[in-house]
Amino acid sequence: MPPERLELEKFRFMGSLSRNQDDASNRQVTVTQRNTSPSPSKIAVVATPSGTTNTGGVEPIGAQSAVDYPSDNKSRARYRTSTGKRLTPYQWKVYDYLLTIPRGRVTTYKGVAAAVGGSPRSAGTALRNNPFSPQVPCHRVIASDLFIGGFFGEWVKGNGEQPRVDQKRALLAEEGVTFDEKGYLLRRGLLL
Repeated sequence: MPPERLELEKFRFMGSLSRNQDDASNRQVTVTQRNTSPSPSKIAVVATPSGTTNTGGVEPIGAQSAVDYPSDNKSRARYRTSTGKRLTPYQWKVYDYLLTIPRGRVTTYKGVAAAVGGSPRSAGTALRNNPFSPQVPCHRVIASDLFIGGFFGEWVKGNGEQPRVDQKRALLAEEGVTFDEKGYLLRRGLLL
């Protein structure tokens, strides 16, 4: 099966970049960031089986980093977050679904819940705890009223400083998804 190619924009990765090297049979998907354009804001993400590389026919420019996304039950059972916690089967379903949301499109918390089961609140909780963000693009999920919503547990609360939500807004703007000054989606056609 050819590698899945996801396009992301420049971001500050806040998660762990450690790789599990304990077991050669540990099948995981490696998500690799590669800067593929003269503009430092463009990053291509290529998902391939662990231990292989795929530049997508483009030579990387600049720094490269990777994060392992377990793709089978055995490696998922062994996976632990940076705090040592296991992810629930529901969280894995949410993260797998997020990988199907195309660049430049968004869905709602309600849409995620409808796709994988559960409630919009449980989907939001899984997104808040996403250890693979932004490679697993939780920034592409907004509120049902088309409000930008939250990011990493931070929700817009008036006109105060909101660095996480501003980061979400910047990630989406780089993908062509824009919001008005009050935080509402400008182009409804981008909603899945």
